[in-house]
Amino acid sequence: MPFIPHTEDELRAMLAVIGVDGVEALFDEIPADLKAGEMAALPAGVGEAALSRLMSVRAQQDSGALCFIGAGAYQHHIPAVVWDIASRGEYYTAYTPYQAEASQGTLQLLYEYQTMIAGLMDMEVANASLYDGASSLAEEVLMAVRANRATKSRRILMPRTVHPNYHKVVDTIVRHQGITVEVRDYQGDSACIEVAEWQDEAGDLAAVVIPFPNFFGALEDVDALVNWAHARRALVIAVVNPLAMSLLKPPGQWGDNGADIVCGEGQPLGIPLSSGGPYFGFMCCRQALVRQMPGRIAGQTVDLEGRTGYTLTLQAREQHIRRSKATSNICTNQGLMVTTATIYMALQGHAGLQSIAAACHANTRALLAQLSAIEGVRAVFTGPYFHEVVICLPVPATEVLAGLAAQGVLGGYDLRSDYPELGNAMLVCATEICSSADLDTYAQALQRVLQAHPALSS
Repeated sequence: MPFIPHTEDELRAMLAVIGVDGVEALFDEIPADLKAGEMAALPAGVGEAALSRLMSVRAQQDSGALCFIGAGAYQHHIPAVVWDIASRGEYYTAYTPYQAEASQGTLQLLYEYQTMIAGLMDMEVANASLYDGASSLAEEVLMAVRANRATKSRRILMPRTVHPNYHKVVDTIVRHQGITVEVRDYQGDSACIEVAEWQDEAGDLAAVVIPFPNFFGALEDVDALVNWAHARRALVIAVVNPLAMSLLKPPGQWGDNGADIVCGEGQPLGIPLSSGGPYFGFMCCRQALVRQMPGRIAGQTVDLEGRTGYTLTLQAREQHIRRSKATSNICTNQGLMVTTATIYMALQGHAGLQSIAAACHANTRALLAQLSAIEGVRAVFTGPYFHEVVICLPVPATEVLAGLAAQGVLGGYDLRSDYPELGNAMLVCATEICSSADLDTYAQALQRVLQAHPALSS
């Protein structure tokens, strides 16, 4: 049943009382050139039955295909118990815990989540999540500029190997705030940043962004990069895959003193692909920077009778109602996604996460070996990687991906639009759910596509 708060008669009566001809007059302070105008390209509305049918057809398009895409959103096994618990009413519909006395369960869960994420990253403090990985990186850039008292610089160094979508979100959020994000290229063979190429970098820096693994799946020399940044009095912002951190060195142990701020996308922790979300971003930092951390923080305390209790802490009220003076204007904790991630991490434990990460890496190695055995297919980079690699094809990746999709295989991510210098390259990923039969299916499908391509079959 549609929600219609006011009838047309009621609207006219209210407008008459305030002496306004129409609703549009209430927004006359908005310049005409900023208004979108008529949305003529929108299709006509449909009824509930037609909409349900349309969404059912689209959902079926996502089923049955083998997925090897990755590129920031990963298909992992999610034990049934995770969403059985997360979809209980007390979790599924829980609202923001403004009133601590009525929200102890939600606050305890957030506290447990923060403890797990901080432990996984080997950092001192974590918040109760942000919208997604991209916006969490943008918030960290703002936070680093505020928090770095060693310099007044508003320059940020960010490698091209940070996810392209993250670059776009950061640019959108910070470009009008006097912050300069300077992008630095990767080294051609390893797909990583070479610290030696940064030695002549002039001028003060507020922060340096380090992806680990980077967008190509490659593993940066994080120790050298962190020590270089700290020697320049710059803060270090780590952008990481949380699952990989159960197997690789966590940011708190990078270099001599560890990263200063850590963020990333939480989707690998029990969140399904769901045709694009919702997901959630996580953020950690050193204790010294906690008062500059955006988002919510749940803390543990005791009441007057010595009983354990939980509450939101270090949160000024203007965080929620005075936007111009807020540390951040992000005021959601993506509660359901965080609930799911907490259940997932508690169920798997650290050993379980390590086992999953190791299986992802092993499957990717096996996939690369099979694909590289096909004539004309090779790995582009030579350095170590986690569970994604870039392969080069003898024909355009767009055409290859279309041919694979026709055989029920989502073969990877075409890199041409973001990294045209790589030519016919695509990013491929394998996770723990891939069986040896799945890898064989992919390799055989790719072989057929290449053999049938006009440029290769003549």
